[in-house]
Amino acid sequence: MEQFRYFIHLAYNGKDFSGWQIQPVSPSVQQALESALSMLLREKISVTGAGRTDSGVHARNYYAHFGVKQSFNAEELKELVYRMNRVLPPSVAVFDIFPVDPGIHARFSAVSRTYRYYLTRKKNPFLTEFAWRYEGKLDIEAMKYIASLLPEYTDFSCFSKKGSQTGSTICYITESYFIEEPGLLIYHVKANRFLRNMVRAIAGTMIDVGKGFMDEAGFRRLITSGSRSDAGESVPAHGLFLEDIEYPENFRMKVG
Repeated sequence: MEQFRYFIHLAYNGKDFSGWQIQPVSPSVQQALESALSMLLREKISVTGAGRTDSGVHARNYYAHFGVKQSFNAEELKELVYRMNRVLPPSVAVFDIFPVDPGIHARFSAVSRTYRYYLTRKKNPFLTEFAWRYEGKLDIEAMKYIASLLPEYTDFSCFSKKGSQTGSTICYITESYFIEEPGLLIYHVKANRFLRNMVRAIAGTMIDVGKGFMDEAGFRRLITSGSRSDAGESVPAHGLFLEDIEYPENFRMKVG
């Protein structure tokens, strides 16, 4: 039984993983962390993540927690971070490990999550793994306007992957907009929670808007109908980043 709970702050390149969650055969980020911690701490360690990311999706800021019977001081935690980065694959980096109250949960205590989808508008060898290349004509102003409508709604069943066990399809989106940078179009969305495949489905629908395949009336009908088959195709996973996860203030405990 755990007595002390610790959070791990990390980032990962999703290219080499089948996603966050442990799979029977394919490598996962969760499995990589559990193997590293179990080896270094010489006991079986289970790691709970802030949520699933699909195969190929990246995370700039991700959090997970684990429980142990022993406590660590600041120097021991710093050493554990160093040693974990030595044994983890190059595609995973641990930034910090810190104590939290046992009641704080990596998934259920999170108050918001922020994703960004990166679309490169021209060939760029340095973005091949991290942005989807689309050079076709897009009405970006229309995409910006339709994106701004999302916070008006709460039921996003039309963007939920078919057959997924979501429980509730209610999400509260607080930010939804596009950012233009040289050669890049970035879709930014923030909510308390997301459904499986939701962001990629939204981004694909925004591409349909940009192509002129869907107008405001069609978009509003899509949201109210809840039909996934009427939404756009999911865009490729490698352009999606989990950018940030927010927790209540002062959720970190001081280290002795």
